Amino acid sequence: MPIVVRGYDVDFMQVVNNTVYVKWLEDMRMAILDKYFPLTDMMRDGNAPILAETCIHYKRPINFESHPIGRCRIVLVGKSRWKADFIIYEDDRTYATAQQTGYYFNLASRRPTAFPQEMLDKYLIKE
Repeated sequence: MPIVVRGYDVDFMQVVNNTVYVKWLEDMRMAILDKYFPLTDMMRDGNAPILAETCIHYKRPINFESHPIGRCRIVLVGKSRWKADFIIYEDDRTYATAQQTGYYFNLASRRPTAFPQEMLDKYLIKE
């Protein structure tokens, strides 16, 4: 997905502040969820995806002249755990790579819960 650099994303060095990347990762992850398993469906069942870990590798700065593109790929869906890989790039320049790990979480019990089978059937690629 194209990423738009906003004025409030840029710090005093005139580059995108490192904390903005986390917001972009969330935007990409939510775009995938919107397509395969909308947050409204999860919340209706009393569940939500939560983050356990985010690791970002900053490769080069992004500024106002940059036109970055973000790509997110879900690399693991377990019983309740998921992992995603991200890349933010433009042409042949990689600005950042990232990985996130999280869980499908029941809000009432405050514990991880199993993904519903209908979500797994829609999301997982069948051979």
